[in-house]
Amino acid sequence: MEKEADRLPDALVEGIEEFLDHLAADRGASPHTVLAYRNDLTLAARFFTELGLSGWQEIDNPALHRYQATLRPPMAVSTAQRRLSALRSLLKFLRRRWGVSGELPSTGGFRKPKTLPKALSLEELERLLATPDVSQPTGLRDRALMELIYGAGLRVSEAIQMELSAYDPLEGAVRVTGKRGKTRWVPLPSGTREWLDRYLAEGRGHLVRRPSSLVLLSDRGLPWCRQTVYNRLARLAREAGIEAHVSPHILRHTYAVHLLKGGADLRVVQELLGHESIATTQVYTQLDLGEVQRAYRKAHPRR
Repeated sequence: MEKEADRLPDALVEGIEEFLDHLAADRGASPHTVLAYRNDLTLAARFFTELGLSGWQEIDNPALHRYQATLRPPMAVSTAQRRLSALRSLLKFLRRRWGVSGELPSTGGFRKPKTLPKALSLEELERLLATPDVSQPTGLRDRALMELIYGAGLRVSEAIQMELSAYDPLEGAVRVTGKRGKTRWVPLPSGTREWLDRYLAEGRGHLVRRPSSLVLLSDRGLPWCRQTVYNRLARLAREAGIEAHVSPHILRHTYAVHLLKGGADLRVVQELLGHESIATTQVYTQLDLGEVQRAYRKAHPRR
């Protein structure tokens, strides 16, 4: 990445670096998010450099339109939207900080209908949870992983980064550090607590190779990486005879759907999932706005 950046004009690189510092320091973006922005913005900067532009203030509408024309099939719509959104965010930031003028690119043309994963049925979920060989430390660890993601609705990053001090066995809850460093307490169902306690008592000690504060450890006693977790869940799903693709996101989605079907309030689910906006929770739970409004008109005392 450094070699690519070295070929870019200093003004373009400086703008990107200042924006990335803002994302990390002021908005609490994760290293993964910052890296994704860096990659997308470096590609955009390289394109504008090839047009003969050396600074963000030189980018006019024709240049933006030419860049947008490169974001077309066979490129995935989601990729095109992400790259243009990254550029828009950067230019908005530079407009405030540097006074860069000109129109901002619109991402509206790249929007696609939101597709939702199919939640697992209770029978599928139970088969999946029963798949690991819990006579082995790794099997106990796999069961604890799935119990945390489904039982507490955690994101995969929240699960694999959870520290031992975040679990309060007396309260039966976990302290979760989510996006932008925001913290929430999530109660655990009794079954999840039982499997987590059993893993900590009987399994984790066999995985430890060096001192670690993490709850979940890899087969070699190291921090677990996201891709390994995705691969492990896919393998367990195949062993359970589940034809549908299973990922941490689907387990988290299943948690939300099962809660709502059980009568949980949408705002409670929003808090448990760590969503800033209720609109995000709407999408997760496959409820349309009309259904949400009807539910609140029915329940709210000032309807």
